[in-house]
Amino acid sequence: MATQISDITKLRETTGAGMMDCKKALEEAKGDFDKAIEVLRKKGAATAAKRSDRDAKEGLVVSYVHNGRIGTLLELNSETDFVAKNEDFKQLANALAMHVAAANPEYISPEDVPAEVIAKEREIEAAQLEGAGKTKEVLEKILDGKISKYYSQVCLMKQPYVKNPDITIEDLLNDKTAAIGEKLAVRRFTRYELGK
Repeated sequence: MATQISDITKLRETTGAGMMDCKKALEEAKGDFDKAIEVLRKKGAATAAKRSDRDAKEGLVVSYVHNGRIGTLLELNSETDFVAKNEDFKQLANALAMHVAAANPEYISPEDVPAEVIAKEREIEAAQLEGAGKTKEVLEKILDGKISKYYSQVCLMKQPYVKNPDITIEDLLNDKTAAIGEKLAVRRFTRYELGK
């Protein structure tokens, strides 16, 4: 089955991936648009993993203010200043700053959460499960699941993206890393809320 240029263009507009990557994804998915998106996302995660050891020291700091009541500053890094000047990069940085305003994360990733905070969360969750009549192994799995859920609430990378809750911020950055071809990383952010 020949891949239509209109399908490739539509997939490229949807994902931001390159033309040849879109063509290959559509061929691999046998023309199924949703499967092609999934193929590109998997490829994006692999590309992001390859680039994870590179330094991202360029980038920009953006701000977002919502109704004069909530404001954020966010630093998004790239490997080169060329990418940092790209309009897609700027839009991504602004979208991330808006997400921080809306979702109010406390940390960038699970690695940033202090061990004592996690220990306290486990203690609280364990106390709530006391007397549930579960084995120790089952309780540990439940606690691991609850900590994972905690990460999805307080860690930017694990939060569902406010504009598309089907993906996390980590997925979004991996997709953009694959599309742009450079490692992208949120270095830091600050959120201000009037009266808090």
